[in-house]
Amino acid sequence: MRKAGIPVLVLFALIPAVAFAAGSKEPVIKIGFNIPMTGDSPKVGEGTKYAAELIKKDINAKGGLDVKGVKYKLEFIYVDNELKPESAVQAAYKLIEQDKVLAVVGPDGSGRAIPAGQVNNDSKTPMISPWSTNPATTKNRPYVFRACFLDPFQAPVAAKFAKEQFGVKKIAIIYNLEDDYSKTLAELFKGSWEAANGAGSVVAFESFGQKDQDFSVQITKVNASGAQLLYLPCYYNHVALIVPQAKDLGWKGPIMGSDSWGSADLVKLSKGLVTGYYFTTHYAAAGAVGETKAFIDAYKAAYGYVPDDVGALSYDAVNIVLTAIQNAGLTGDLKKDRTAIKNAMASLSNYKGITGNMTFTPEGDPIKEAVVVKINAAGEFEYVKSLKP
Repeated sequence: MRKAGIPVLVLFALIPAVAFAAGSKEPVIKIGFNIPMTGDSPKVGEGTKYAAELIKKDINAKGGLDVKGVKYKLEFIYVDNELKPESAVQAAYKLIEQDKVLAVVGPDGSGRAIPAGQVNNDSKTPMISPWSTNPATTKNRPYVFRACFLDPFQAPVAAKFAKEQFGVKKIAIIYNLEDDYSKTLAELFKGSWEAANGAGSVVAFESFGQKDQDFSVQITKVNASGAQLLYLPCYYNHVALIVPQAKDLGWKGPIMGSDSWGSADLVKLSKGLVTGYYFTTHYAAAGAVGETKAFIDAYKAAYGYVPDDVGALSYDAVNIVLTAIQNAGLTGDLKKDRTAIKNAMASLSNYKGITGNMTFTPEGDPIKEAVVVKINAAGEFEYVKSLKP
């Protein structure tokens, strides 16, 4: 789903490329954020914004970002895409043409990142999606990157883990037909499962709509199918509805999820009923060490809760953009600087992020591991296993 863009601008002299802080001659780097702050999944946008604010406050407190010996204060512009494709496109145009950012972070989810990514690529403005796992986000778009793994990787390694962990053959899948991420991952998981376990081993393949609240029809079909495992490649807000309803209707088998489960609100919204289930994701907060733990501690101290994988991926995404700016340098020519930042992002090798080391492919996709976490009795996402490319 798993899976943003980054706008940065420098208005210099008469060229709209280096901005200056209000009332001063202090140079400012503008980065744009195309994120959902309202809509069905506002926690996604919140995680991105909170992670970005940690970075901005820390760097600005030290006098700004050092770019080839010059300090630039960071200015982050947040635009709400309402978790809607059309709003994500409008947000992209605003950030690129009106706000004149150097780069854009987001959108997070594939349903918004795919259409917005086309705008960014056509405008030759670098974009990085923290959480969009659909291959179409970056395909044939040299200005678009991501900080997460892809669904064609997530699906087969998740299917392999499920087979080894649960020892079942017949499974059911419930997915969101109106969401590119959910639909694509469901199809990829189905194909991977049937390739390993035979045609017909996916005994129920049920869909729902974005605004649906009642899943009794789908769950009843799953219960009647003889499925031994239920796979839910859906956003956390839908999972929090489906799981309780499934249990109420008599489902007693294991349930497994995807990286779209990784929200700090999942356990609370499901009233704890997701405890004991597994899902594939980008990092494990419980038991983290080093820079990852330092990020978690700072985030929790600032905002009162443990960051989810959107927050962690956003932290990496913003830092990737800032690293590229430092490597590329700034000339004051917005068009040239955007292209130089894109080239610098593409050339990053073995970048050490808090969600893992990354080297970008020619498509702008990082080569990195996935992890499986278990939701423990304390509601924490506990590390179980790493899944290698």
